[in-house]
Amino acid sequence: MSLLTSLIQASTRFQQTLENRPATGAEDQKAKGAGSVEATPPASPGDDRFTSSGGSASDAGRLKSQTLPLADYKQTVGQDLAFIRETLRHKLAEYNLNPATAISVSKSDAGKIEVGGTLADDTRTRIENDLNVNKNFADAFSRLSVNEPTLDFMDNALKLNQAYGVNNSLLDTLISENQQFNGLQDLVHRYDTLRRSAPTDPFEAAANRGAYAFNLNTRA
Repeated sequence: MSLLTSLIQASTRFQQTLENRPATGAEDQKAKGAGSVEATPPASPGDDRFTSSGGSASDAGRLKSQTLPLADYKQTVGQDLAFIRETLRHKLAEYNLNPATAISVSKSDAGKIEVGGTLADDTRTRIENDLNVNKNFADAFSRLSVNEPTLDFMDNALKLNQAYGVNNSLLDTLISENQQFNGLQDLVHRYDTLRRSAPTDPFEAAANRGAYAFNLNTRA
């Protein structure tokens, strides 16, 4: 008998032994799953479907959102808001304009700061030139144009959650299970990525491009 024939026969006997032995618990459960439907046992501590509040996975998003340091985010955004507000007030004083003059700041498609409001054209141009060469102002406005919309979205979603128990699936998507990755810039990046990937009418997208504006002395 050749060596190859001996190996084949040994393998066959081993396979027959496996087929004839009593099924273990795990194998019996697997066999049942192949031909019948087993009831899913209720969630218990340690189960991924179980939460510390005693609820199911549907409560997981609410629990994650409650860990967001929203006050810290607001403080960060508030610093840029205060800086931009004060800079514009100084500009109004510098050009001898009424401190209650309505003025707005936005960015053009080319990335240049534009000034709007009830201003004479020459004054508007001079203020725009001043702001465009002010790197601190330009940087603060760029941060604010992405941070404030994201913060507003999170704030409104959390208020609805607390008031009516409405869970926002987009907010759940933004929040990481690891709190280390829930910094404001992390959330801003995810929010912007989701916004860009969402199906949007091209005309609406064009209309919304650069739509953020900071308004001073004007009502929302």
